[in-house]
Amino acid sequence: MPDLRFDGRVAVVTGAGRGLGREYALLLASRGAKVVVNDPGGALTGEGSDDGPAHDVVREITEAGGEAVASTASVATADGGREIVETAVKHYGRIDVLVHNAGIVRPASLKEMTYEDFDAVLDVHLRGAFHVVRPAFPLMCDAGYGRIVLTSSIGGLYGNHRVANYGMAKAGIIGLSNVVALEGAAEGVRCNVIVPGALTRMAEGIDTSAYPPMGADLVAPVVGWLAHETCSITGELLVSIAGRVARAFVGETPGVYLPSWTVEDVAGNLAAIRDAAEPWVLPVVPSAHIDHIRTSFAMAAQGSAGRQGES
Repeated sequence: MPDLRFDGRVAVVTGAGRGLGREYALLLASRGAKVVVNDPGGALTGEGSDDGPAHDVVREITEAGGEAVASTASVATADGGREIVETAVKHYGRIDVLVHNAGIVRPASLKEMTYEDFDAVLDVHLRGAFHVVRPAFPLMCDAGYGRIVLTSSIGGLYGNHRVANYGMAKAGIIGLSNVVALEGAAEGVRCNVIVPGALTRMAEGIDTSAYPPMGADLVAPVVGWLAHETCSITGELLVSIAGRVARAFVGETPGVYLPSWTVEDVAGNLAAIRDAAEPWVLPVVPSAHIDHIRTSFAMAAQGSAGRQGES
């Protein structure tokens, strides 16, 4: 297979001053993309700012022969999101790729989490995704082309202790991605979610001595493909952790149809309700929402007809 390149493409990567975002920016630039390296340079908790990380990555790209410009606006506000996207338009005239990677953490138990910590995390991860998607999406639709990669987490898929704010934000991003994929399908815009696992500064304080190799460089190629024009999927989730790449998806058991239910019926049918031997996996695009309703209604019609035949 020939190298998959991004010549002539313009990419915005949020949270690109360090860790995963830096790796994404370097990869895209090394393959010809002009990159907006966005990072306000705050602490892991989101406090403070530092222009250094974004400018350091830009310097790294340009010294390697690539093209990049720094943006230190914050995704946490609508104005910041607009400024980030406008940086791409102002410097390069377009935006083809948006990778929303910015993130902060403020862990606390449910008994202790403050509303300030809750809002700060949602502002960067979830509202931050909307703040950059909202101005970028119409531009991509007008151009008839776009690739958007949003970032979830195993904390969003499965939950974790002491991260209610983070888990909620990362789960919400999946909902946003699904809508972008649906509304962008006819406009040439594809949107997918990366669920990355890598040793970055978010792992500070964790004993990782027994972990397998988990560099950000193992995740970057997956994001690179999702950002490329040959990306053939939309509305999906790809997992990348410790060299393992996989698809995550929402599935339903076929379930049980009854024309009426009692609490005891639920208890008595629980094994069949939960039987995942033949799950429904409904593609978001073109019509999972409708397929869910249509298939459920079909079960109801079939069940009702069967009961009439018995009578």
